[in-house]
Amino acid sequence: MSINKQAIIKEYQKKDTDTGSTYVQVALLTARIKHLTSHFKTHKKDNHSRRGLLNLVSQRKKLLSYLKSKNLTAYSELISSLNLRK
Repeated sequence: MSINKQAIIKEYQKKDTDTGSTYVQVALLTARIKHLTSHFKTHKKDNHSRRGLLNLVSQRKKLLSYLKSKNLTAYSELISSLNLRK
């Protein structure tokens, strides 16, 4: 499973030039987290990558809390579109 960054950016961008907004960053982090999660199903002892996964999860959590404080409706829409729990 590879991550198609351009497709994710196109799906979650708000404008044509938008490549680094909170929405796009959270979507990209979610894709990387899902990829690493599937990686750990076959490589159970890969602790080095597991530490990176924890960093990605905390970074996504910080971005989501920022978005929740700024725009609650956009936060709930993004959570539902990415199938994340609150």
